Amino acid sequence: MPPGLRTVAGYTWRLVLLGVAAFLLVLVLTRLELPVVAVFLALVITSVLRPAVDLLDRLVPRSLAVLLAFLASIALVGGILAFVGTTVADEWTGLGSELHGGLGRLDRWLTRAPFHLHAGTVTDFRAKLGEFVAAHRSTLISTAISGAGRAVEVVTAVALAVFCSVFFLHSGDRMWSWAEHQLPAGARPVWDRAGRAAWQTFAGYTRGVLIVASTNAVLVGIALALLGVPLVLPLVVLEFVAALVPLIGSPIALAIASLVALAARGPVVALLVLGLIVVIGQIEGHLLHPLVLGWSVRLHPVVVALSVTGGAVLGGVLGAVVAVPVVSVAWAVTGELRDHGTGARPRSRPPSTGRAAP
Repeated sequence: MPPGLRTVAGYTWRLVLLGVAAFLLVLVLTRLELPVVAVFLALVITSVLRPAVDLLDRLVPRSLAVLLAFLASIALVGGILAFVGTTVADEWTGLGSELHGGLGRLDRWLTRAPFHLHAGTVTDFRAKLGEFVAAHRSTLISTAISGAGRAVEVVTAVALAVFCSVFFLHSGDRMWSWAEHQLPAGARPVWDRAGRAAWQTFAGYTRGVLIVASTNAVLVGIALALLGVPLVLPLVVLEFVAALVPLIGSPIALAIASLVALAARGPVVALLVLGLIVVIGQIEGHLLHPLVLGWSVRLHPVVVALSVTGGAVLGGVLGAVVAVPVVSVAWAVTGELRDHGTGARPRSRPPSTGRAAP
């Protein structure tokens, strides 16, 4: 057998073995979706709250620092949601007539060039939509019931994530030290380097993407307010949540905002909102990501796009959300282990209390 063919065969069976192992791992994680999602959320919460907990730990006991950080975060999130709900309730009365008038303007606009549709197109569409809902009412009800069951799973995952994050924040260093001591002594330095690199990258990505999403939401909110688009606060919250998915999240949120602008303010304002997709995309891709995420996540935009697409195909919305951090962590660990002989010391550590392990 030629040496080249022997080499190719050796790489081939190893790659096949790795592919099978990866497939089995994905299959197991899919079966254990609830605890896996809970642990992922717990790591996100830990990475966000850990700087505040470490700061408070200098003034008060660690347990009290964790409690204060959680209370402050709950108050912040609850206050934002309550403010958004109050604003929507205040605008709801006038919003119905405003949208009704906007649909009338849209109907008249579609009858002109270049569309030349017959009058009443939007009204006919609304009537057909009502007929569809009436004809498929039982299916929609069953879908809503299944969605309610899914909501229970989400609440369970969030509760489990909060429970785990409390211990990660309070005694993460001892948990990591215990896990290391279950390994052979010769393997501990390698796993320690890998764990530190993984945590540094994951924490940096999580904090960075939250900063980017917040900046996008503020910019979109200012633009929508200047354009007079209704439901600014709910659309800002939608933009923040959607921006957590790189590349595709923000355009989807802005497309929904453009539909609201089309119904309430007409086609000109809707086109201006669509123009925000290009503006926000340029700011995010050429300014925010290099400044905020460049030091912790060094992935080419093509790799990010392929990761998000692959994650969405494999795991839907959840897969799209976790794809980039997973790929970033894997790449950081690979680079750290590859450069083991450089003598570089890690700059961060896995979730810890900031104190030496006992």
